[in-house]
Amino acid sequence: MPKIKISKKKFGFKLHLIINDCGKLLAFSLTPANVDDRKPVPDMTKDLIGKLFGDRGYICQKLFEELYERGLQLVTKSKKKMKNRLLKLIDKILLRKRAVIESVNDHLKNICQIEHSRHRSPFNFLVNLMAGLAAYTYLPKKPSIDIDPKDLPALPPAIF
Repeated sequence: MPKIKISKKKFGFKLHLIINDCGKLLAFSLTPANVDDRKPVPDMTKDLIGKLFGDRGYICQKLFEELYERGLQLVTKSKKKMKNRLLKLIDKILLRKRAVIESVNDHLKNICQIEHSRHRSPFNFLVNLMAGLAAYTYLPKKPSIDIDPKDLPALPPAIF
């Protein structure tokens, strides 16, 4: 699950993001910095189905089951002390592409300028954040993943 952490001297928040394979924002949530990363996931994914890729911080059996009942499969890498589990080849390949969210974070921080320390009030912080997210949606070229089968000739077409 893509996320970006924004730490301010006075305003400690985390911005949680969900993007699609084209780099478009599907959902976002702003929480205090001391909130567990898994907490906003159910609300952010209300209208989503399919597969959701996240890092190891989102491993939780209860969260997995809740999302799975709604038609959303949470796919994460295993922690080092966990038992190995079988993953579909396409899921394993797409987990390696999770770095695209870091590119989105970089665009938000550097191009859309959502992270700086000049805010003097929470209102200014929120206005800057919303303006940065809106500016990102209008960027002509967003980080994306090309998941066309032509790039994966070893995979049979039935996987897609």
